Amino acid sequence: MKDHYAMRGDELKELLVRKPFVPLRLHMTDGTTFDIRHPDNLIVLKSRVDIGVGVDARGVVDRVEYCSLLHVVRVEELQSASAELN
Repeated sequence: MKDHYAMRGDELKELLVRKPFVPLRLHMTDGTTFDIRHPDNLIVLKSRVDIGVGVDARGVVDRVEYCSLLHVVRVEELQSASAELN
């Protein structure tokens, strides 16, 4: 397995509390990605993140993925809807 950089919880928390919030894409060690379009859809714990998946228009989550922070290798900022309109 290749060496990789695992995200720290405090780094993710900083991204979640920024004003205005910028949507994020989490990249995992297995190549899976998760788009975080609202800060309430990601809960950062000491050693893992709980990711709300399948969020509907009302903000209701279909299911939760529990992922070790060790497997979050990269975070990408996504364009917000307002930025895409410009």
